[in-house]
Amino acid sequence: MIKLTGLSKAYHGNQVLNGIDLEVKKGEIVVIIGPSGTGKSTLLRCLNLLETPDAGSLAIDDLQLNLADASEQQAIELRKRASFVFQNYALFANKTALDNIAEGLITVWKQPKAEARATALGILEDIGLADKKDAYPASLSGGQQQRVGIGRAMAAHSKVILFDEPTSALDPEWVDEVLGLMKKLASQHQTMVVVTHEIEFARDVADRVIFMEGGRIVEQGPPDQILVDPKDPRTREFLRKVLK
Repeated sequence: MIKLTGLSKAYHGNQVLNGIDLEVKKGEIVVIIGPSGTGKSTLLRCLNLLETPDAGSLAIDDLQLNLADASEQQAIELRKRASFVFQNYALFANKTALDNIAEGLITVWKQPKAEARATALGILEDIGLADKKDAYPASLSGGQQQRVGIGRAMAAHSKVILFDEPTSALDPEWVDEVLGLMKKLASQHQTMVVVTHEIEFARDVADRVIFMEGGRIVEQGPPDQILVDPKDPRTREFLRKVLK
């Protein structure tokens, strides 16, 4: 369903991503792990054209494009197929939880406002936040804000949802509620690519775990292989540090 070829990105001469190839099947849960600063979040942002790569091509569903020179319309079409969940929530501070979810349906999908709000309310009910429909982000906990952010991605019925360290900004008490919602999506066979430091989540949910370092994919495979018996010494050293 997703085929990424030759993705490269440099900042001021620093090569952050170096010729990455990646394929994701429909319904697959891919979790990306690795040291901080190794290009994991940049990879996700390039997949959604929040960052413009220096090179790379992407095919997702029926859309094919050269990421380095994609047009604004192609970027819009890509984002219809690939929703993004930000680590810092990225909600509109001046909009309620309901309107945060409905906004994209109105502006991107051109749904009538009443229809979009009805869809948003249904999603809030699904994620357990219907009672917060009129609440603004400032009055919500971090976990509630991130669940609204995930609800916004759900509303688009995207082919894939990209999660950029969705629990990294949360206080520990809110992590489980966000991971619980992600597990629910996984059980519904929602295609997901997740950058995270939550190794147990990767162990429980992922179909495939990718270890990245130095802007490259070092090793990938099923969780039982990568997290239990990795072949590359860099993967083993990383896991030794994070699991000690």
